[in-house]
Amino acid sequence: MKAVITVLGKDTVGILAKVSSFCAERNMNVVEVTQSVLQDMFAMVMLVELDRADVPSFEKLNADFDALGQSIGTKIHIMHEDIFNSMHKI
Repeated sequence: MKAVITVLGKDTVGILAKVSSFCAERNMNVVEVTQSVLQDMFAMVMLVELDRADVPSFEKLNADFDALGQSIGTKIHIMHEDIFNSMHKI
């Protein structure tokens, strides 16, 4: 199973490192990542694999990402790839 992670917030040093380290600590494989800085705003989208992830539930993972986002001054959102794809079909 894959998931899409979005990160938005004021650009600061280490956002990518902190989010990717968070994923690595939970055995989540980062498949693709794109990021942009628009003036002083940071935007990132990651595609991760959750097949081997060490997480008790998707809800807990979402709560942990919320806490990480608050600690680094960003908003982090994660959703299943299937939901993301369904939302973007015509």
